[in-house]
Amino acid sequence: MFESKKILIIGHVWPEPGSSAAGRRMMQLIDLFQSQRATITFASAAASSGYMADLESLGIDCAGIEVNSNRFDGFVREIQPAMVIFDRFMTEEQFGWRVAGQCPDALRILNTEDLHCLRRSRKNALKWGEAFFPERLLSDETARREIASIYRSDLSLIISEAEMKLLQSVFDVDRDLLHYLPFMLQPVDTPAGPGRAGFDSRSHFIHIGNFRHEPNVDSVLFMKKEIWPLIRRQLPDAELHLYGAYPTQKALDLHDPDTGFLIRGRAENAGDVVGKARVCLAPLRFGAGLKGKLVEAMEYGTPSVTTEVGAEGIAGDLPWSGMIAGADQPKEIAKAAVILYTDRMAWQKAVEDGFQIIKERFPAENFKTELISRIINLYNRLEQHRINNFTGAMLMHHTMASTRYMSRWIEAKNRSSAKSGKK
Repeated sequence: MFESKKILIIGHVWPEPGSSAAGRRMMQLIDLFQSQRATITFASAAASSGYMADLESLGIDCAGIEVNSNRFDGFVREIQPAMVIFDRFMTEEQFGWRVAGQCPDALRILNTEDLHCLRRSRKNALKWGEAFFPERLLSDETARREIASIYRSDLSLIISEAEMKLLQSVFDVDRDLLHYLPFMLQPVDTPAGPGRAGFDSRSHFIHIGNFRHEPNVDSVLFMKKEIWPLIRRQLPDAELHLYGAYPTQKALDLHDPDTGFLIRGRAENAGDVVGKARVCLAPLRFGAGLKGKLVEAMEYGTPSVTTEVGAEGIAGDLPWSGMIAGADQPKEIAKAAVILYTDRMAWQKAVEDGFQIIKERFPAENFKTELISRIINLYNRLEQHRINNFTGAMLMHHTMASTRYMSRWIEAKNRSSAKSGKK
């Protein structure tokens, strides 16, 4: 099916695999479809950056697009893609109805990255000092938008088994609309290889995560105020090196060499810094999806201390690569960090557990084969699939009706403003 077929990927942002797990996952998807000899166009309304992947060097056509512009209609009509991938639900909201109108036979796939409504609801529960329970999502505005986007799409890629279960149990989404696709990784065959130094060759703690991502910022503040002082009392020579793209001035102001709390900013090579640290600290108090920083730590043989939210969906029934403590228990998090940092046997077991998780939970070839098979099967029965998804058809009908007129109003307003500016 894929050879010589055109695939359009509409990115929420241009992929930065060195800055975020989302960027890395997008590059995995691109690599998968290129291996099937598909012709790929990547388009985004976002501004470019100096850290974005060089897609053109990979033979991918790149295009800047605009929201609320009928120029996109001509753009997608000219491409006539067999498949369109929307990167996150906001992108499907903006462009999905236009794709459906101009290319009705194109398969529409939503790459959720994670459930934004889950992250938002957990954040609010933390902010208000309340316990999170899944049913609170039913009253969440973001959830209504996100679930509607899932229904309008022919298939949604879900990165976490926990989110697969949530979508079916809380929102009653038909399994036929969902496909489980976590990170696609190669097994770690050489535990003692480059970038995987042993216990004695490693030192200090590491935290890595994009500073534009709210769960990471909260985690950094949580460590600064409540966790790191407890660790330093027991390990006075230890340092915590905090890496991440796009640090704000507020984050840079947390830099404190006297206490070993060191804001390092962007890591030129994440593997180099992760592979030299003895323990990864990731006390996430809210979030969703799979945490790339923790999976990457496993790849480089770096055990981690995290929370239930941080570990969610990663290990399955396998033992965690390190230790898990309650997000509301800073003393327990600090205690676990000190044990893992000083206990050689516990550390080594955690390293091996991490390699096993990578091997059994994220085998790239298995997930690639399953996705390709699922897409081919869906494409061959697309008409019946859409008939069965009455809710999605209904939502698309009303979205096309309402959004079309709103978009045209915005277009007209923008034209009027442009004319006024010329006078």
